Order: sequence, then structure tokens, then C-alpha cells
Amino acid sequence: MQTQILTPAALLVLWSIVMLFWMAGSRLPALRKLGGLGNAKPGGRGQDLEGVLPDQVNWKAHNYAHLMEQPTLFYATVTILAIMGPGAADVALAWAYVLLRVVHSVWQATVNRVPVRFLLFLLSTICLTVLALRALLATLAHG
Repeated sequence: MQTQILTPAALLVLWSIVMLFWMAGSRLPALRKLGGLGNAKPGGRGQDLEGVLPDQVNWKAHNYAHLMEQPTLFYATVTILAIMGPGAADVALAWAYVLLRVVHSVWQATVNRVPVRFLLFLLSTICLTVLALRALLATLAHG
């Protein structure tokens, strides 16, 4: 197994944790202004804070949720490629995906203009699609 393709995946995991702390670091002070966690309704969820907290605070939570969605496909794909033996193009695409997702996170958490955010998402999705196709071809060629 060639593991160099796992480094971008490990970085994306770490970046997701950074976003979790960024989200908490912006939400908790905003909640404190509303009376703190003690005033939260029983069973409350993050979605309940939409329209309660300022949009700019919720943007970090939106991005954190996004990092729990599509990147799960990325993790599976790079694991398949790591087992099958990734090529240089696979490693480059994995790095491109992660870099685009990090830029997407920073953009969404700060500026959040949709046209740029969509372009970053689209480019990262293209990288993931090519990686997934390469993973499929690698498994088909091996059998």
C-alpha cells in the first residue's frame, strides 16, 4: 500500500477539527450574549440557531456540516486508491481537493459570496469525481 495519498486526507480531518473549534469560538460568545447555554431549549440542535444568531456566526457551522458530508466520499476514495496503489495524478488530485476545500471553508466562514463559493465547490467536486473514477478503474483493472 502506498500511503502518500493519505496525507491530504489526514490534513482534511485536521482542518475539519479546526473548523469545529472556529465554529465553537464564534457561537459560544454569541450564545453568551443571549443568556448562555443554560437558556437553550432541551434537545436543541445547531439548526435551531438559524435566525437566532447572526448569519456570520452560523456560516462556520454551515461549513463544518459541509465538511461532514462530501468529504466522506473523499476519505473512502483515497483509502481505495491507497490500497490499490495511487499514481502521481491521484496524489495531485487529492491535494487539489483538500486545498480547494480549505479555501472553500475560509471563504464560506468569512466572505460567503455564493458565486465564488459555488466555483470552489464545483472545482473540488470535479477533483473528487476524477479520483472516484480512477479508484473504480483501479479496482476493475485489478480483478
